[in-house]
Amino acid sequence: MRDYLKEMRVSHYIKNILVFAALACSGQFFDWKKLFRSMMGFFSFCMVSSVVYVINDIKDIEKDRQHPTKCKRPIAAGKITIRSAVILVIGMSVTAFICSIFTCSAVSGLFLLIYLFLNISYSIGLKNIPIADISILVSGFLLRVIYGAVITDIEISHWLYLAVIASAFYFVLGKRRNELQKIQTGNTRKVLKFYTESFLDKNMYMCLALVHVFYALWCTDEKTAEAYQNHYLLWTVPVVLIIMMRYSLDVESDSDGDPTEVLIHDKTLAALVLIYLSVMLCLLYVF
Repeated sequence: MRDYLKEMRVSHYIKNILVFAALACSGQFFDWKKLFRSMMGFFSFCMVSSVVYVINDIKDIEKDRQHPTKCKRPIAAGKITIRSAVILVIGMSVTAFICSIFTCSAVSGLFLLIYLFLNISYSIGLKNIPIADISILVSGFLLRVIYGAVITDIEISHWLYLAVIASAFYFVLGKRRNELQKIQTGNTRKVLKFYTESFLDKNMYMCLALVHVFYALWCTDEKTAEAYQNHYLLWTVPVVLIIMMRYSLDVESDSDGDPTEVLIHDKTLAALVLIYLSVMLCLLYVF
């Protein structure tokens, strides 16, 4: 069972929390009907994202066996057979479909299919095309937020959408930057030959600046203040600044740049994120 959970990348499910973003930021988090739909949407996205990981590992099994770290993945290491992996994919696909029904949204399944199509296309070949590879990974973050908004019938501020897009570009560029720094002959992504560290650095920090600008605009927007009857969201901007500074510190150290791994291994960063979420909870639901 441990090998199957590892193959499903359960630790990466933290990314799917973005499905709750629309509900949490709407001030309706304790609307139990919408919360239930979001939970079903979360489980659906978890299953679909795991399907993508397993399909990718089946496709790249020989290549992974030559990689210093990917060779430890259950399929590449021979701990899970191809036949078992295919059965796992079918089982997770059925589970995702069932959970999607409980979201009570006619188009929810369409978003899951779009996510699946984009990521399979990425695995098949788009991951080797510069900029396209980054854009597809970013679309995954954005689709999660839009999906959560659709299944709960909640409208999200354009500023918040832009903040999500800019932060996703920052995370993905940071991952590519660290992959480029750790190139090993014969064991690297083909697309990295098109990138330079200077290009990645400049675009990373351009996106980081935009994250702070868009987030601050969302916090100070009149519609936001009117919707939440709260003018204190502005004071969360410094907290976000500190969180992103800490994340940048990790990315520029010995981290592999993967957002999930960075958050899991940096306890200080995790604590800062919890503080931010607690402050937002108080501002939106208590005060």
